[in-house]
Order: sequence, then C-alpha cells, then structure tokens
Amino acid sequence: MTYSSLSELRPLRLDTVAAIVGLVLALVLFPLRFLASQIYIQTVPIVLGTACALYLLSLYQRDDARAVPNLPSPVTMALPGIVFAGLAALVMLTVVQGARTPLFFGAASVVGTLVVAQIVFASDRDLHPGLLLLQIVCFAVVFRFTALYATPGYIGIDIWTHRELVESILTEESLSAISHDKHYGSPFYHLLVAASSLLYDVPIRAALYLSVGLVMPLSVLLVYATTNLLVTQRWAVLATALYAFASHVVRWGTHHIPTSLGLVFFLAMLYALLRVMRIEYSIRDFSLLLLLSVAVILTHQVSTFIMLVLLLAAFIAQVVFVVGPFGLTRLDTSVFRTKKPVNLVGLVVFNLGLTIFVWSLTPYRQESFLATVLSYFTQTLKESAGFLNTAGESSSDGGEAGTETAQTLLDQIVPYVDVLGFLFLLGVTFVGCLYVVHRRRAEQSVFTLLLAAAFMLVFVLGLPMFGVRTFIPTRWFAFLYAPMAILGAIGLQTLRGNLSPSLATAVLLVVVLAYPGAMFLAPESNADDPVFSDHHERLAYDESELAAAESIAELTGSPQGDEIRPDQQLHTDHPYQTLFKRTGAYPSTTTATVPEGGRADHDYTVYRSAQSTDATYVTDPDENARIADLSRTQLCRPEQATVYTNGDVTMCTPSPAES
Repeated sequence: MTYSSLSELRPLRLDTVAAIVGLVLALVLFPLRFLASQIYIQTVPIVLGTACALYLLSLYQRDDARAVPNLPSPVTMALPGIVFAGLAALVMLTVVQGARTPLFFGAASVVGTLVVAQIVFASDRDLHPGLLLLQIVCFAVVFRFTALYATPGYIGIDIWTHRELVESILTEESLSAISHDKHYGSPFYHLLVAASSLLYDVPIRAALYLSVGLVMPLSVLLVYATTNLLVTQRWAVLATALYAFASHVVRWGTHHIPTSLGLVFFLAMLYALLRVMRIEYSIRDFSLLLLLSVAVILTHQVSTFIMLVLLLAAFIAQVVFVVGPFGLTRLDTSVFRTKKPVNLVGLVVFNLGLTIFVWSLTPYRQESFLATVLSYFTQTLKESAGFLNTAGESSSDGGEAGTETAQTLLDQIVPYVDVLGFLFLLGVTFVGCLYVVHRRRAEQSVFTLLLAAAFMLVFVLGLPMFGVRTFIPTRWFAFLYAPMAILGAIGLQTLRGNLSPSLATAVLLVVVLAYPGAMFLAPESNADDPVFSDHHERLAYDESELAAAESIAELTGSPQGDEIRPDQQLHTDHPYQTLFKRTGAYPSTTTATVPEGGRADHDYTVYRSAQSTDATYVTDPDENARIADLSRTQLCRPEQATVYTNGDVTMCTPSPAES
C-alpha cells in the first residue's frame, strides 16, 4: 500500500476541503455532549468525524493489487434459496407464536444480513439484480404483513381517526362527511380506501391493506429506479435494500395513514424529478412530474411541505449550475452523464401557489390550515425556541413523552440501539455527499439529493435542538431516508473502490452485519410488539382491549364531549386513552395523573393489565409524562365501583355508596 502526497491529489479540491471542514466541525460539536443529553447531539458528531476521516483516507490510499473479496459462486447461488426459506420461517413463527416476538426480529435480522451480503459481496458474474430485488420486495411484504396479521385491529394512533373518516364517507356517500376536518382539503387517501372497500366489497381494514398496504412494500422499487439513473445496478439494488429495511419506512408500511400514501407519491416524484434531469425529457415526462406533485398536495399536508423542500433543493441546484458561483463544471462523463440543468422555476411556483391555495381553503381548528400552522410556528418561536431546548420531544404520535431517569445498563443502551440504524445510514450518506461534491462529479441531480438531505436534516435534527417541533420532525425520517439511501449507496461504492481491501471489507462487514438488525430493533419497526417492551409503548391492542373500548362505548352511550362534565372525564394510560378519543367510544378521555408510588385521584378510570407489565405512559402532578408500572389499585382504587371488567380491562367509577 502506498499513500499519495497531498500535492499529487490536489488536496484543496472541493471534496477534500469539505471533508476537512466536516472533520473540524465534528471536533467543534463534540463538546456539546457535555451540555445536553439528547441522543443525536451525542452521536452525530462522532458519525460525521468518522465518515470524513474514512473519505480522506480513501483519497490517499492506493492499492490496485488486490480487490475486495467476493463470495464463492456456490455460496452466492445458495443464498437466495436460504433467504426465501427464512422468509417462510418468519411467517411460520408469526402464525405459531401469534405475534412478532424477539425471536422473529432476530431471525429477520439474519435474513436481512444475507440479502445485503449478496448485494455487496457477490461477484459481477454472480450478481442478479432482478433476483435480489425480488428478495427485497418479498422481505418487505413479509416483514410488514406479519405485523398486520398478528394485530387484531390497527397499528398506530392516527389510523383510528382516519378509519372513522373513511367510515363517515362510506356512510354518507359523500366527501362532505369530512368537511369539518383538515383532510377535506387532501382527501385522496380516504377516497382511495373508501373506493377499495366498495370495489372489493370488504371491510375498511381489509380495503386499507389491499390498497395502501400492498403499495407500500412495492414502492421501494421506485428507489431502485431512481438510483439506477445515477449508478450501476449493484449499488441501485443496495440503495433499495437500505431503504426497504429502514425503520421509519417500515413504520409507515404498518401504520397506514395519509403519510404512507404521501410517501409513495413522494418517491414517485423523486424518480420523475431526477429522470428529467438525467434524460432528454419530453412534455410527457414533465407532465408526469406535475401530476405527481398535485397528487402529493391532495394526499397529505406534511408530505406536501417535504415535497416543497425537495423542489427548493432542486431549484437551488439549478441556480448553482446556471450561475456557477462555485465554478462547478461537469467534465467527467465517466462518472455521471452530463446534461444542461433543467429549469424548474415554473414547477416550483405552480406547486407553491397551489399549496397556498389549498391550505387556505382547508379547515383546521376554527381557521384555515395555513393560518393555524403559521400561528403555531409563531407561538413556538416566541415561547419555546432556544438553543439546546430539547425538552418535550415526542415519544409517539400522541405527542406525549418522557421516561424515568436511566438506571440500569439496559436503560442506558436502549436509546443508542434505537438510533443505531439511522446513524449507520447517516455515516455512509456523509461519505456519498463528499463524493458528489467533487467538481468533476457535481451535477444537478446529485446536488438535488445532497441539498434535499441537508435541508431535511435541518428539520429533523437541527430545529428540534432549538425547541422548534412545529413541523413534526418524526414524520420526515421516511422521506429523508430516500436521498440518504441513494447517497449512502454511492458512499459505500466509493469506500469499496478506494479504500484498501482490508479496510473496505471491514466497513462493508459492519454495514452488512449490523444495519438490518439495528433497523429492525428500532421501535418504529416493531410498534405492534416492541422488542424492548419496558422502554417503548405498544401501539396496538389485543382482542380484550378492543372489546373493552367497544363495550365501554355501549355502556356509556358514547356521549359527546360537550355532554361530559369535567369530573366525568375518563382517565387511563397513553396510548390506550387515544383509542377511546379517536373512535368516539368516550371522547373526553385523557392520560391519567399518577404520583410516583401513589394513586390516581380521578373519578372515572380504566385499568388494563398492560399497565403493570409493559411500557405505558402516565403523567405526574407536574404534567410530565413518564413510563410507570402501575398496580390495579393505583388506578382503580378500592373505594371506586367496578362497572365493567373482562379480566384484562377494568372501568371504575365513583361508588354509589359515596353519593
């Protein structure tokens, strides 16, 4: 191995300077870990520094004598059969055990590792992209639909609201049934599910899974099509696997709400956008891009805002290459095909104007959606924005958060396990970004990906550091993973080709062995049955819990919120309280307040056995959410009367003897 001198490799070129700046920035940010305990503040500087160091090392290592080792041909030929057998085993495990247990996720991690190993280590002769894509799609289907099969109702919180909206549309046979709701301005999801229910003549749940549910795992192929516009098939397949296995992508493949469908249209639009940048496009190609952008606007508001961020990134990339303030030229046609930057001004203006128009007409909390969002954002800036103000981060869609101070070793490890997959992907994304800023490789399409990823990271990681969470950062991850997966695949291609064989093999092995398992252990991948059930709430319910909500609704007559006195408000844990509110079983329901070691002081309460065994949230007297293991007497006191119980769920009310 020989190391080139700095002068030979022009160390002041743009990618080298960016890597050095990134390394210095990582060193500057590192001390922030002593000022705040937020997980990303503690980890991202380390990931950034490692990525920049590896890229710099790849610039000055030259060893053409040896290559990264490949899998033997017999092994490569046998692995697809093993993968499909493993997928069958995952289905059997779910059927036999009745849930996705830790054994399921361990087996899924092994199967995912075998898929990624084929992509990375198969020789060019043994690489079969079609077969690999089939394995990825089958894995995505199995991993998601086993969760849906094992869950009696739905997975997630918001889905119960959307189910009620779809049912209202079917009942009244008109979109006016949801004219009071913000989704009236973006109804495509609800109309799709309602139409599927009528077309297939099935209940709403089955219609949802046969429409949005089937589209979600298939949508990962759009990542392949997008990446293949930039790199060879091996790395396009790798980007597909990185995306399909990502935790937040899995989340919206099991929690089917408008975000899910908005994500599908976003991926299609990303493909169409990069396609017009890479080919000599026709009016048909641009019309498709326009149609997809309208579909996003009519599907989901958050997805629309993310789409506008993507278009802004594409527009800035256009300006960079038209005005040329950095002197970027596309000279190396062996890396990316050169093409004149596409003019996107009209597309950006059209989508911005249509978004403002639709949001201005969308009802939301007594005002328009646009006015309400601007009001929230202004209020946040005035009241809670501040550097390192990371308190109050959401633990779930319900917006409640907080855990007790970590005591055990497991308590300290779990937060890092939760974000490990994201950090792996972030690291290789940094490497990919450094590769594409080289002035010989820079062009509009890859700069669009780079800028889009950077802008999204600001909303996901940057603004929450200042206490700004108005844009619901947890919804952004799955969208962010698309440019990250593409850039990450480019980054791994760079390291594989430029690092010494031993170091490149070590990096690839870490990704192959750790990435799938890390993503599958993240809470977003197992919301139906958390691997760390003492640390993450289960966002699904068993038959007895669903039956209890239905029975309590019949018992109380499902009174309207204005019919319930303040002292009649129902109290239980989070997230179970959301089931009562969102299904209308008992609209005035909230999280119980239980002092640590004490009892709740509410008249109307609901206890379920999960409060004593799994992670559920209650609040303390200061209204801070915390995970607590409650006994039955802490929520249903002995002096209360039991008006309903099915052995697992109990409803308690004031005793008649006290009145």
